[in-house]
Amino acid sequence: MMQEKKKFSFFGIPKIARFLKKYRKEMLLMVLFGLSGSLVDIILPLFQKHALDNFVRGNTTDGIIVFAAMYVFSVVFAAVVNYFACCLAMTIEVSINRDLRQSAFNHLQTLSFSYFNQNSVGYIHARVMSDTSRVGELVSWTLIDSVWRISYLAGSIGVMFYLNARLTLLVLLILPLLVVLFTVFQRKILRVNREIREINSNITGNFNEAIMGAKTIKSLAVEDELYSGFVKNTSEYKKKSVMSSHLRGLFAGTMNLASSIALAIVLWQGGYIAESDVGTFSAFMSYAQGMMEPVRWLVDIISDLITTEANIERFSALLSVKSDVVDTPEVIEKYGDSFEPKRENWEPIKGDVEFKDVTFKYPDGDEYVLEDFSLKVPFGSHVAIVGETGAGKSTLVNLVCRFYEPTVGKVLIDGKDARERSQLWLHSSIGYVLQTPHLFSGTIRENILMGKPDATDEEITAAIKAVSADEIIAKLDDGLDTDVGEGGDLLSTGEKQLISFARAVISDPKILILDEATASVDTITEAKIQAAMEKVTEGRTSIMIAHRLSTVKNADVILVVKNGKIVERGTHSELIKSRGYYYELYTRQYQDEKTAKILS
Repeated sequence: MMQEKKKFSFFGIPKIARFLKKYRKEMLLMVLFGLSGSLVDIILPLFQKHALDNFVRGNTTDGIIVFAAMYVFSVVFAAVVNYFACCLAMTIEVSINRDLRQSAFNHLQTLSFSYFNQNSVGYIHARVMSDTSRVGELVSWTLIDSVWRISYLAGSIGVMFYLNARLTLLVLLILPLLVVLFTVFQRKILRVNREIREINSNITGNFNEAIMGAKTIKSLAVEDELYSGFVKNTSEYKKKSVMSSHLRGLFAGTMNLASSIALAIVLWQGGYIAESDVGTFSAFMSYAQGMMEPVRWLVDIISDLITTEANIERFSALLSVKSDVVDTPEVIEKYGDSFEPKRENWEPIKGDVEFKDVTFKYPDGDEYVLEDFSLKVPFGSHVAIVGETGAGKSTLVNLVCRFYEPTVGKVLIDGKDARERSQLWLHSSIGYVLQTPHLFSGTIRENILMGKPDATDEEITAAIKAVSADEIIAKLDDGLDTDVGEGGDLLSTGEKQLISFARAVISDPKILILDEATASVDTITEAKIQAAMEKVTEGRTSIMIAHRLSTVKNADVILVVKNGKIVERGTHSELIKSRGYYYELYTRQYQDEKTAKILS
Protein backbone atom coordinates (compact mmCIF):
# COMPACT_ATOMS: atom_id res chain seq x y z
CA MET A 1 0.00 0.00 0.00
CA MET A 2 1.35 3.40 -0.94
CA GLN A 3 2.13 5.59 2.02
CA GLU A 4 1.21 9.21 1.57
CA LYS A 5 3.63 11.80 2.87
CA LYS A 6 2.53 13.31 6.14
CA LYS A 7 3.93 16.24 8.02
CA PHE A 8 5.39 15.74 11.46
CA SER A 9 3.08 17.31 14.06
CA PHE A 10 4.26 17.00 17.66
CA PHE A 11 4.01 13.22 17.50
CA GLY A 12 0.29 13.44 16.63
CA ILE A 13 -0.74 14.51 20.16
CA PRO A 14 -3.14 17.30 18.95
CA LYS A 15 -5.21 14.65 17.16
CA ILE A 16 -6.15 12.98 20.47
CA ALA A 17 -6.19 16.11 22.66
CA ARG A 18 -9.95 15.89 23.19
CA PHE A 19 -9.53 12.53 24.94
CA LEU A 20 -6.92 13.98 27.30
CA LYS A 21 -8.92 17.00 28.52
CA LYS A 22 -11.10 14.81 30.71
CA TYR A 23 -8.06 13.76 32.75
CA ARG A 24 -6.18 17.06 32.87
CA LYS A 25 -6.49 17.28 36.70
CA GLU A 26 -5.09 13.79 37.18
CA MET A 27 -2.34 14.48 34.65
CA LEU A 28 -1.46 17.76 36.36
CA LEU A 29 -1.28 16.02 39.75
CA MET A 30 0.86 13.27 38.24
CA VAL A 31 3.20 15.89 36.79
CA LEU A 32 3.47 17.64 40.17
CA PHE A 33 4.38 14.36 41.87
CA GLY A 34 6.92 13.67 39.13
CA LEU A 35 8.48 17.13 39.51
CA SER A 36 8.68 16.65 43.28
CA GLY A 37 10.51 13.35 42.88
CA SER A 38 12.83 14.88 40.31
CA LEU A 39 13.60 17.80 42.63
CA VAL A 40 14.76 15.38 45.32
CA ASP A 41 17.02 13.58 42.81
CA ILE A 42 18.54 16.94 41.84
CA ILE A 43 19.21 17.80 45.48
CA LEU A 44 20.83 14.49 46.48
CA PRO A 45 24.27 15.23 44.89
CA LEU A 46 24.33 18.45 46.94
CA PHE A 47 24.04 16.32 50.08
CA GLN A 48 27.12 14.49 48.82
CA LYS A 49 28.96 17.79 48.27
CA HIS A 50 28.03 18.99 51.75
CA ALA A 51 29.21 15.75 53.35
CA LEU A 52 32.61 15.89 51.61
CA ASP A 53 33.16 19.60 52.27
CA ASN A 54 32.06 19.58 55.91
CA PHE A 55 32.35 16.13 57.42
CA VAL A 56 35.29 14.72 55.43
CA ARG A 57 37.49 17.74 54.68
CA GLY A 58 36.42 19.54 57.85
CA ASN A 59 37.07 16.40 59.91
CA THR A 60 33.99 16.99 62.12
CA THR A 61 30.63 15.39 62.86
CA ASP A 62 28.89 18.57 63.98
CA GLY A 63 25.36 18.67 62.50
CA ILE A 64 25.55 15.12 61.13
CA ILE A 65 22.32 14.05 62.87
CA VAL A 66 20.32 16.88 61.26
CA PHE A 67 22.06 16.12 57.96
CA ALA A 68 21.15 12.42 58.19
CA ALA A 69 17.54 13.20 59.14
CA MET A 70 17.16 15.54 56.15
CA TYR A 71 18.72 12.98 53.84
CA VAL A 72 16.41 10.17 55.04
CA PHE A 73 13.38 12.46 54.79
CA SER A 74 14.30 13.37 51.21
CA VAL A 75 14.66 9.71 50.20
CA VAL A 76 11.34 8.71 51.84
CA PHE A 77 9.58 11.74 50.35
CA ALA A 78 10.84 10.79 46.86
CA ALA A 79 9.62 7.22 47.32
CA VAL A 80 6.13 8.38 48.38
CA VAL A 81 5.61 10.89 45.55
CA ASN A 82 6.96 8.41 43.00
CA TYR A 83 4.47 5.81 44.27
CA PHE A 84 1.52 8.18 43.82
CA ALA A 85 2.83 9.27 40.43
CA CYS A 86 2.91 5.62 39.29
CA CYS A 87 -0.62 4.99 40.61
CA LEU A 88 -1.93 7.99 38.69
CA ALA A 89 -0.06 6.92 35.56
CA MET A 90 -1.70 3.49 35.69
CA THR A 91 -5.14 5.01 36.26
CA ILE A 92 -4.73 7.44 33.37
CA GLU A 93 -3.48 4.71 31.04
CA VAL A 94 -6.40 2.31 31.57
CA SER A 95 -8.95 5.15 31.57
CA ILE A 96 -7.76 6.65 28.31
CA ASN A 97 -7.49 3.19 26.71
CA ARG A 98 -11.10 2.60 27.71
CA ASP A 99 -12.25 5.94 26.30
CA LEU A 100 -10.36 5.49 23.02
CA ARG A 101 -11.73 1.98 22.48
CA GLN A 102 -15.24 3.00 23.44
CA SER A 103 -15.08 5.92 21.02
CA ALA A 104 -13.77 3.69 18.23
CA PHE A 105 -16.40 1.01 18.92
CA ASN A 106 -19.24 3.52 18.94
CA HIS A 107 -17.95 5.15 15.77
CA LEU A 108 -17.84 1.77 14.03
CA GLN A 109 -21.53 1.30 14.85
CA THR A 110 -22.34 4.46 12.88
CA LEU A 111 -20.48 3.46 9.71
CA SER A 112 -22.32 2.07 6.71
CA PHE A 113 -21.84 -1.35 5.11
CA SER A 114 -19.40 -0.02 2.54
CA TYR A 115 -16.69 0.53 5.18
CA PHE A 116 -16.89 -3.05 6.45
CA ASN A 117 -16.95 -4.36 2.89
CA GLN A 118 -13.65 -2.60 2.20
CA ASN A 119 -11.80 -3.34 5.48
CA SER A 120 -11.09 -6.69 7.10
CA VAL A 121 -11.91 -7.55 10.71
CA GLY A 122 -8.22 -7.87 11.60
CA TYR A 123 -7.44 -4.49 10.05
CA ILE A 124 -10.12 -2.82 12.19
CA HIS A 125 -9.21 -4.85 15.29
CA ALA A 126 -5.60 -3.64 15.15
CA ARG A 127 -6.76 -0.04 15.23
CA VAL A 128 -9.20 -0.50 18.10
CA MET A 129 -6.92 -2.59 20.34
CA SER A 130 -3.24 -2.35 19.41
CA ASP A 131 -3.08 1.32 18.43
CA THR A 132 -5.04 2.50 21.48
CA SER A 133 -2.71 0.60 23.81
CA ARG A 134 0.28 2.51 22.47
CA VAL A 135 -1.57 5.80 22.87
CA GLY A 136 -2.50 4.97 26.48
CA GLU A 137 1.15 4.27 27.30
CA LEU A 138 2.18 7.52 25.66
CA VAL A 139 -0.03 9.80 27.76
CA SER A 140 0.69 8.04 31.06
CA TRP A 141 4.07 6.36 31.50
CA THR A 142 5.78 8.30 28.75
CA LEU A 143 4.46 11.55 30.19
CA ILE A 144 5.58 10.85 33.75
CA ASP A 145 8.98 9.65 32.53
CA SER A 146 9.29 12.78 30.42
CA VAL A 147 8.54 14.99 33.40
CA TRP A 148 11.11 13.28 35.59
CA ARG A 149 13.88 12.98 32.97
CA ILE A 150 13.53 16.42 31.45
CA SER A 151 13.15 18.22 34.78
CA TYR A 152 16.13 16.32 36.17
CA LEU A 153 18.17 17.20 33.09
CA ALA A 154 17.18 20.88 33.28
CA GLY A 155 17.73 21.04 37.04
CA SER A 156 21.10 19.32 36.79
CA ILE A 157 22.25 21.76 34.13
CA GLY A 158 21.10 24.66 36.33
CA VAL A 159 23.03 23.39 39.34
CA MET A 160 26.07 22.64 37.16
CA PHE A 161 26.03 26.25 35.93
CA TYR A 162 25.94 27.38 39.52
CA LEU A 163 28.87 25.14 40.40
CA ASN A 164 30.99 25.86 37.30
CA ALA A 165 29.62 27.76 34.31
CA ARG A 166 32.68 27.26 32.06
CA LEU A 167 32.72 23.47 32.39
CA THR A 168 28.95 23.32 31.93
CA LEU A 169 29.17 25.25 28.66
CA LEU A 170 31.79 22.81 27.39
CA VAL A 171 29.44 19.91 28.15
CA LEU A 172 26.48 21.62 26.47
CA LEU A 173 28.39 22.11 23.22
CA ILE A 174 27.29 18.58 22.42
CA LEU A 175 23.57 19.57 22.25
CA PRO A 176 23.58 20.92 18.64
CA LEU A 177 24.93 17.56 17.52
CA LEU A 178 22.04 15.81 19.28
CA VAL A 179 19.52 18.06 17.49
CA VAL A 180 21.05 17.28 14.10
CA LEU A 181 20.99 13.55 14.83
CA PHE A 182 17.33 13.69 15.84
CA THR A 183 16.36 15.56 12.67
CA VAL A 184 18.16 13.06 10.46
CA PHE A 185 16.74 9.91 12.07
CA GLN A 186 13.19 11.06 12.86
CA ARG A 187 11.71 10.89 9.37
CA LYS A 188 13.36 7.58 8.51
CA ILE A 189 12.16 5.85 11.67
CA LEU A 190 8.62 7.24 11.29
CA ARG A 191 8.34 6.06 7.66
CA VAL A 192 9.48 2.52 8.51
CA ASN A 193 7.13 2.30 11.49
CA ARG A 194 4.15 3.36 9.38
CA GLU A 195 4.94 0.48 7.05
CA ILE A 196 5.28 -1.90 10.01
CA ARG A 197 1.85 -0.95 11.35
CA GLU A 198 0.22 -1.55 7.97
CA ILE A 199 1.86 -4.97 7.64
CA ASN A 200 0.79 -5.81 11.20
CA SER A 201 -2.83 -5.03 10.24
CA ASN A 202 -2.59 -7.42 7.31
CA ILE A 203 -1.14 -10.15 9.52
CA THR A 204 -3.93 -9.66 12.07
CA GLY A 205 -6.52 -9.82 9.29
CA ASN A 206 -5.07 -13.02 7.82
CA PHE A 207 -4.84 -14.59 11.26
CA ASN A 208 -8.48 -13.74 11.94
CA GLU A 209 -9.59 -15.22 8.62
CA ALA A 210 -7.59 -18.39 9.28
CA ILE A 211 -9.42 -18.90 12.58
CA MET A 212 -12.90 -17.98 11.32
CA GLY A 213 -12.49 -20.11 8.21
CA ALA A 214 -10.81 -23.11 9.86
CA LYS A 215 -13.45 -25.57 8.63
CA THR A 216 -13.29 -24.28 5.08
CA ILE A 217 -9.50 -24.37 5.08
CA LYS A 218 -9.43 -27.99 6.19
CA SER A 219 -12.15 -29.05 3.78
CA LEU A 220 -10.33 -27.43 0.85
CA ALA A 221 -6.90 -28.61 2.05
CA VAL A 222 -5.40 -25.16 1.43
CA GLU A 223 -3.24 -25.01 4.56
CA ASP A 224 -0.07 -24.74 2.46
CA GLU A 225 -1.36 -21.78 0.45
CA LEU A 226 -2.47 -19.88 3.56
CA TYR A 227 0.75 -20.75 5.32
CA SER A 228 2.77 -19.40 2.40
CA GLY A 229 0.82 -16.15 2.45
CA PHE A 230 1.22 -15.83 6.21
CA VAL A 231 4.97 -16.52 5.97
CA LYS A 232 5.29 -13.87 3.27
CA ASN A 233 3.59 -11.24 5.45
CA THR A 234 5.52 -12.15 8.58
CA SER A 235 8.80 -12.18 6.64
CA GLU A 236 8.08 -8.70 5.37
CA TYR A 237 7.18 -7.68 8.94
CA LYS A 238 10.48 -9.11 10.17
CA LYS A 239 12.41 -7.32 7.43
CA LYS A 240 10.85 -3.94 8.26
CA SER A 241 11.20 -4.51 12.01
CA VAL A 242 14.89 -5.35 11.65
CA MET A 243 15.33 -2.22 9.55
CA SER A 244 13.59 -0.20 12.27
CA SER A 245 15.79 -1.80 14.94
CA HIS A 246 18.90 -0.99 12.94
CA LEU A 247 17.84 2.62 12.59
CA ARG A 248 17.00 2.88 16.28
CA GLY A 249 20.23 1.14 17.23
CA LEU A 250 22.27 3.45 15.04
CA PHE A 251 20.41 6.42 16.48
CA ALA A 252 20.95 5.23 20.06
CA GLY A 253 24.61 4.38 19.48
CA THR A 254 25.36 7.76 17.95
CA MET A 255 23.54 9.59 20.73
CA ASN A 256 25.32 7.57 23.41
CA LEU A 257 28.65 8.37 21.77
CA ALA A 258 27.81 12.05 22.00
CA SER A 259 26.88 11.62 25.67
CA SER A 260 30.13 9.84 26.39
CA ILE A 261 32.05 12.69 24.79
CA ALA A 262 30.32 15.05 27.22
CA LEU A 263 31.44 12.93 30.17
CA ALA A 264 34.98 12.78 28.81
CA ILE A 265 35.07 16.59 28.70
CA VAL A 266 34.17 16.69 32.40
CA LEU A 267 36.97 14.27 33.29
CA TRP A 268 39.47 16.12 31.08
CA GLN A 269 38.72 19.66 32.12
CA GLY A 270 37.42 19.07 35.63
CA GLY A 271 40.55 17.70 37.20
CA TYR A 272 41.75 21.10 38.38
CA ILE A 273 38.55 21.55 40.40
CA ALA A 274 39.26 18.45 42.47
CA GLU A 275 42.52 19.95 43.70
CA SER A 276 40.78 22.85 45.43
CA ASP A 277 37.16 21.69 45.92
CA VAL A 278 36.65 17.93 45.98
CA GLY A 279 32.98 18.34 47.00
CA THR A 280 32.15 20.46 43.98
CA PHE A 281 34.00 18.09 41.66
CA SER A 282 32.18 15.08 43.14
CA ALA A 283 28.77 16.75 42.75
CA PHE A 284 29.63 17.87 39.20
CA MET A 285 30.62 14.31 38.26
CA SER A 286 27.38 12.97 39.75
CA TYR A 287 25.34 15.41 37.70
CA ALA A 288 27.33 14.72 34.54
CA GLN A 289 26.90 10.97 34.99
CA GLY A 290 23.27 11.41 36.00
CA MET A 291 22.63 13.33 32.79
CA MET A 292 23.60 10.29 30.74
CA GLU A 293 20.51 8.33 31.78
CA PRO A 294 18.01 11.03 30.72
CA VAL A 295 19.93 11.48 27.46
CA ARG A 296 19.82 7.74 26.75
CA TRP A 297 16.15 7.74 27.70
CA LEU A 298 15.51 10.62 25.32
CA VAL A 299 17.02 8.52 22.54
CA ASP A 300 14.64 5.63 23.24
CA ILE A 301 11.57 7.74 23.95
CA ILE A 302 11.97 9.82 20.82
CA SER A 303 12.02 6.61 18.80
CA ASP A 304 8.93 5.39 20.70
CA LEU A 305 7.18 8.71 20.15
CA ILE A 306 7.89 8.49 16.44
CA THR A 307 6.48 4.95 16.44
CA THR A 308 3.41 6.02 18.44
CA GLU A 309 2.74 8.84 15.99
CA ALA A 310 1.96 6.16 13.41
CA ASN A 311 -0.50 4.56 15.89
CA ILE A 312 -2.19 7.90 16.50
CA GLU A 313 -2.44 8.54 12.77
CA ARG A 314 -4.12 5.17 12.21
CA PHE A 315 -6.54 5.61 15.10
CA SER A 316 -7.41 9.17 14.04
CA ALA A 317 -7.95 7.96 10.49
CA LEU A 318 -10.53 5.48 11.78
CA LEU A 319 -12.42 8.17 13.70
CA SER A 320 -12.31 10.50 10.70
CA VAL A 321 -14.08 8.01 8.40
CA LYS A 322 -17.46 9.39 7.42
CA SER A 323 -20.42 7.10 6.93
CA ASP A 324 -22.19 7.02 3.58
CA VAL A 325 -25.47 7.10 5.52
CA VAL A 326 -25.91 9.86 8.10
CA ASP A 327 -28.80 11.58 9.81
CA THR A 328 -29.00 15.34 9.49
CA PRO A 329 -28.54 17.52 12.59
CA GLU A 330 -32.25 18.40 12.42
CA VAL A 331 -33.23 14.73 12.45
CA ILE A 332 -30.89 13.98 15.37
CA GLU A 333 -32.26 16.97 17.27
CA LYS A 334 -35.80 15.58 17.01
CA TYR A 335 -35.36 11.80 16.94
CA GLY A 336 -31.98 11.34 18.65
CA ASP A 337 -29.24 9.01 17.44
CA SER A 338 -28.37 5.35 17.88
CA PHE A 339 -26.93 5.91 21.38
CA GLU A 340 -29.35 8.51 22.72
CA PRO A 341 -32.68 7.95 20.95
CA LYS A 342 -35.63 10.24 21.64
CA ARG A 343 -38.26 7.54 21.37
CA GLU A 344 -40.96 9.83 22.70
CA ASN A 345 -40.79 11.72 19.38
CA TRP A 346 -40.96 8.63 17.17
CA GLU A 347 -44.12 8.42 15.06
CA PRO A 348 -45.71 4.97 14.86
CA ILE A 349 -44.73 3.25 11.63
CA LYS A 350 -47.43 1.80 9.41
CA GLY A 351 -45.34 -0.01 6.81
CA ASP A 352 -45.98 1.65 3.45
CA VAL A 353 -42.84 1.61 1.30
CA GLU A 354 -42.30 3.46 -1.97
CA PHE A 355 -39.37 3.84 -4.34
CA LYS A 356 -39.74 7.18 -6.08
CA ASP A 357 -37.57 7.79 -9.17
CA VAL A 358 -34.63 6.01 -7.52
CA THR A 359 -31.28 5.87 -9.25
CA PHE A 360 -28.52 4.09 -7.37
CA LYS A 361 -24.96 2.85 -7.62
CA TYR A 362 -22.79 1.47 -4.84
CA PRO A 363 -20.14 3.84 -3.41
CA ASP A 364 -17.31 1.73 -4.79
CA GLY A 365 -19.09 0.92 -8.06
CA ASP A 366 -19.07 2.51 -11.49
CA GLU A 367 -22.36 1.27 -12.95
CA TYR A 368 -25.88 2.20 -11.90
CA VAL A 369 -27.85 -0.80 -10.66
CA LEU A 370 -31.12 1.12 -10.54
CA GLU A 371 -32.21 3.92 -12.86
CA ASP A 372 -35.44 5.93 -12.43
CA PHE A 373 -36.97 3.02 -10.52
CA SER A 374 -40.39 3.52 -8.96
CA LEU A 375 -42.50 1.05 -7.00
CA LYS A 376 -45.28 1.37 -4.43
CA VAL A 377 -45.51 -1.30 -1.74
CA PRO A 378 -48.65 -0.67 0.35
CA PHE A 379 -48.78 -1.89 3.92
CA GLY A 380 -49.42 -5.61 4.10
CA SER A 381 -48.05 -6.30 0.63
CA HIS A 382 -45.75 -9.21 -0.10
CA VAL A 383 -42.86 -8.40 -2.46
CA ALA A 384 -40.53 -11.07 -3.80
CA ILE A 385 -37.15 -10.42 -5.40
CA VAL A 386 -35.79 -13.25 -7.52
CA GLY A 387 -32.84 -13.89 -9.77
CA GLU A 388 -29.76 -16.03 -10.11
CA THR A 389 -27.02 -16.04 -7.49
CA GLY A 390 -24.98 -12.84 -7.65
CA ALA A 391 -27.59 -10.98 -9.71
CA GLY A 392 -27.85 -8.15 -7.16
CA LYS A 393 -31.10 -9.05 -5.40
CA SER A 394 -30.10 -7.37 -2.12
CA THR A 395 -29.95 -3.85 -3.56
CA LEU A 396 -33.59 -2.97 -2.94
CA VAL A 397 -33.47 -4.43 0.57
CA ASN A 398 -30.35 -2.39 1.38
CA LEU A 399 -32.17 0.76 0.28
CA VAL A 400 -35.33 -0.04 2.24
CA CYS A 401 -33.25 -0.65 5.38
CA ARG A 402 -31.23 2.49 4.65
CA PHE A 403 -27.98 0.58 4.72
CA TYR A 404 -27.31 2.62 1.59
CA GLU A 405 -29.05 5.74 0.30
CA PRO A 406 -30.29 6.49 -3.21
CA THR A 407 -27.88 8.32 -5.49
CA VAL A 408 -30.94 10.11 -6.92
CA GLY A 409 -34.55 9.92 -5.82
CA LYS A 410 -36.22 8.90 -2.58
CA VAL A 411 -37.27 5.90 -0.57
CA LEU A 412 -40.49 6.80 1.21
CA ILE A 413 -41.67 5.16 4.41
CA ASP A 414 -45.31 5.92 5.13
CA GLY A 415 -45.15 8.61 2.46
CA LYS A 416 -42.19 10.42 4.00
CA ASP A 417 -38.56 10.42 2.87
CA ALA A 418 -36.69 7.92 5.08
CA ARG A 419 -33.91 10.50 5.48
CA GLU A 420 -36.32 12.77 7.38
CA ARG A 421 -36.35 10.34 10.28
CA SER A 422 -33.57 8.63 12.18
CA GLN A 423 -31.94 5.38 11.11
CA LEU A 424 -32.73 3.80 14.47
CA TRP A 425 -36.42 4.70 14.08
CA LEU A 426 -36.50 2.74 10.84
CA HIS A 427 -34.30 -0.16 11.95
CA SER A 428 -36.40 -0.65 15.10
CA SER A 429 -39.42 -1.38 12.91
CA ILE A 430 -37.70 -3.83 10.55
CA GLY A 431 -37.28 -7.55 11.16
CA TYR A 432 -34.43 -9.01 9.11
CA VAL A 433 -33.66 -12.71 8.66
CA LEU A 434 -30.34 -13.27 6.91
CA GLN A 435 -29.43 -16.12 4.59
CA THR A 436 -26.45 -16.93 6.82
CA PRO A 437 -27.73 -16.47 10.40
CA HIS A 438 -25.47 -14.93 13.02
CA LEU A 439 -25.97 -15.43 16.74
CA PHE A 440 -24.09 -13.63 19.48
CA SER A 441 -22.18 -15.43 22.22
CA GLY A 442 -24.57 -16.26 25.04
CA THR A 443 -27.78 -18.23 25.42
CA ILE A 444 -30.74 -18.68 23.08
CA ARG A 445 -32.82 -16.50 25.39
CA GLU A 446 -30.26 -13.69 25.30
CA ASN A 447 -30.14 -13.81 21.51
CA ILE A 448 -33.91 -13.61 21.13
CA LEU A 449 -34.02 -10.71 23.60
CA MET A 450 -31.73 -8.77 21.27
CA GLY A 451 -34.83 -8.27 19.13
CA LYS A 452 -36.74 -6.82 22.08
CA PRO A 453 -34.71 -6.38 25.30
CA ASP A 454 -37.79 -5.87 27.51
CA ALA A 455 -39.73 -8.87 26.16
CA THR A 456 -41.54 -11.05 28.70
CA ASP A 457 -41.26 -14.83 28.89
CA GLU A 458 -44.72 -15.05 27.30
CA GLU A 459 -43.57 -12.94 24.34
CA ILE A 460 -40.45 -15.08 23.91
CA THR A 461 -42.56 -18.24 23.93
CA ALA A 462 -45.01 -16.74 21.42
CA ALA A 463 -42.18 -15.72 19.05
CA ILE A 464 -40.66 -19.21 19.25
CA LYS A 465 -43.99 -20.87 18.46
CA ALA A 466 -44.70 -18.44 15.65
CA VAL A 467 -41.59 -19.60 13.77
CA SER A 468 -42.03 -23.28 14.73
CA ALA A 469 -38.83 -23.31 16.78
CA ASP A 470 -40.45 -24.61 19.98
CA GLU A 471 -39.93 -28.30 19.20
CA ILE A 472 -36.23 -27.87 18.45
CA ILE A 473 -35.58 -25.78 21.58
CA ALA A 474 -37.50 -28.26 23.74
CA LYS A 475 -35.08 -31.02 22.68
CA LEU A 476 -32.06 -29.08 23.96
CA ASP A 477 -30.91 -29.96 27.48
CA ASP A 478 -31.01 -26.40 28.77
CA GLY A 479 -33.82 -25.16 26.53
CA LEU A 480 -33.76 -21.37 26.20
CA ASP A 481 -30.71 -21.22 28.44
CA THR A 482 -28.61 -23.33 26.05
CA ASP A 483 -25.31 -21.66 25.21
CA VAL A 484 -25.00 -21.05 21.46
CA GLY A 485 -21.21 -20.61 21.34
CA GLU A 486 -19.29 -18.00 19.38
CA GLY A 487 -21.34 -17.03 16.35
CA GLY A 488 -23.81 -19.81 17.24
CA ASP A 489 -21.34 -22.54 16.29
CA LEU A 490 -22.69 -24.95 18.93
CA LEU A 491 -25.99 -25.12 17.02
CA SER A 492 -26.85 -26.41 13.57
CA THR A 493 -27.53 -23.98 10.73
CA GLY A 494 -31.24 -24.81 10.89
CA GLU A 495 -31.39 -24.17 14.63
CA LYS A 496 -29.56 -20.87 14.22
CA GLN A 497 -31.91 -19.82 11.43
CA LEU A 498 -35.05 -20.52 13.47
CA ILE A 499 -33.66 -18.62 16.46
CA SER A 500 -32.71 -15.64 14.27
CA PHE A 501 -36.24 -15.81 12.82
CA ALA A 502 -37.73 -15.64 16.32
CA ARG A 503 -35.41 -12.74 17.14
CA ALA A 504 -36.64 -10.87 14.06
CA VAL A 505 -40.38 -11.24 14.79
CA ILE A 506 -40.45 -10.81 18.58
CA SER A 507 -40.63 -7.02 18.28
CA ASP A 508 -43.64 -7.29 15.95
CA PRO A 509 -41.93 -5.37 13.10
CA LYS A 510 -44.11 -3.64 10.51
CA ILE A 511 -41.61 -4.49 7.77
CA LEU A 512 -40.21 -8.01 7.55
CA ILE A 513 -37.29 -8.88 5.27
CA LEU A 514 -36.35 -12.48 4.51
CA ASP A 515 -33.04 -12.79 2.68
CA GLU A 516 -33.10 -16.33 1.23
CA ALA A 517 -33.98 -17.57 4.71
CA THR A 518 -34.34 -21.18 3.57
CA ALA A 519 -31.31 -21.38 1.28
CA SER A 520 -28.89 -22.90 3.80
CA VAL A 521 -31.14 -25.20 5.82
CA ASP A 522 -32.28 -28.82 5.59
CA THR A 523 -35.63 -29.79 4.08
CA ILE A 524 -37.34 -30.27 7.46
CA THR A 525 -36.27 -26.84 8.71
CA GLU A 526 -37.15 -25.36 5.32
CA ALA A 527 -40.69 -26.65 5.68
CA LYS A 528 -40.93 -25.18 9.18
CA ILE A 529 -39.67 -21.79 7.99
CA GLN A 530 -41.99 -21.72 4.99
CA ALA A 531 -44.96 -22.56 7.19
CA ALA A 532 -43.91 -19.86 9.64
CA MET A 533 -43.47 -17.33 6.84
CA GLU A 534 -47.10 -17.71 5.81
CA LYS A 535 -48.18 -16.84 9.35
CA VAL A 536 -45.74 -14.09 10.33
CA THR A 537 -46.02 -12.16 7.05
CA GLU A 538 -49.72 -11.53 7.65
CA GLY A 539 -50.39 -7.96 8.73
CA ARG A 540 -46.91 -6.85 7.72
CA THR A 541 -45.14 -5.48 4.70
CA SER A 542 -42.80 -8.28 3.70
CA ILE A 543 -39.92 -8.34 1.23
CA MET A 544 -38.50 -11.75 0.45
CA ILE A 545 -35.33 -12.45 -1.50
CA ALA A 546 -35.80 -15.93 -2.88
CA HIS A 547 -33.82 -18.44 -4.86
CA ARG A 548 -36.52 -21.14 -4.92
CA LEU A 549 -39.23 -19.68 -7.13
CA SER A 550 -41.85 -22.07 -5.85
CA THR A 551 -41.95 -20.05 -2.60
CA VAL A 552 -42.96 -16.75 -4.27
CA LYS A 553 -46.05 -17.75 -6.29
CA ASN A 554 -48.38 -15.87 -3.96
CA ALA A 555 -46.38 -12.65 -3.83
CA ASP A 556 -48.27 -9.45 -4.71
CA VAL A 557 -45.39 -8.40 -6.95
CA ILE A 558 -42.30 -10.24 -8.10
CA LEU A 559 -39.21 -8.25 -9.11
CA VAL A 560 -36.86 -10.16 -11.41
CA VAL A 561 -33.19 -9.15 -11.21
CA LYS A 562 -30.56 -9.89 -13.84
CA ASN A 563 -26.99 -8.53 -13.89
CA GLY A 564 -27.80 -6.09 -11.09
CA LYS A 565 -30.86 -4.59 -12.82
CA ILE A 566 -34.60 -5.21 -12.52
CA VAL A 567 -35.66 -6.63 -15.88
CA GLU A 568 -39.24 -7.73 -15.10
CA ARG A 569 -41.97 -7.14 -12.56
CA GLY A 570 -45.46 -8.55 -12.01
CA THR A 571 -47.35 -11.38 -10.37
CA HIS A 572 -46.38 -15.00 -10.90
CA SER A 573 -49.12 -15.62 -13.47
CA GLU A 574 -48.33 -12.40 -15.35
CA LEU A 575 -44.63 -13.25 -15.58
CA ILE A 576 -45.32 -16.81 -16.69
CA LYS A 577 -47.63 -15.56 -19.42
CA SER A 578 -45.04 -13.08 -20.70
CA ARG A 579 -42.58 -15.99 -21.19
CA GLY A 580 -39.60 -13.78 -20.37
CA TYR A 581 -36.60 -14.23 -18.11
CA TYR A 582 -38.72 -15.25 -15.10
CA TYR A 583 -40.42 -17.95 -17.17
CA GLU A 584 -37.00 -19.22 -18.20
CA LEU A 585 -35.80 -19.34 -14.57
CA TYR A 586 -38.97 -20.98 -13.33
CA THR A 587 -39.16 -23.73 -15.94
CA ARG A 588 -35.45 -24.52 -15.60
CA GLN A 589 -35.75 -24.78 -11.82
CA TYR A 590 -38.94 -26.82 -12.06
CA GLN A 591 -37.26 -29.29 -14.39
CA ASP A 592 -34.22 -29.56 -12.09
CA GLU A 593 -36.47 -30.27 -9.09
CA LYS A 594 -38.46 -32.91 -10.97
CA THR A 595 -35.25 -34.58 -12.15
CA ALA A 596 -33.85 -34.61 -8.63
CA LYS A 597 -37.10 -36.08 -7.29
CA ILE A 598 -37.06 -38.90 -9.89
CA LEU A 599 -33.41 -39.70 -9.20
CA SER A 600 -34.00 -39.80 -5.46
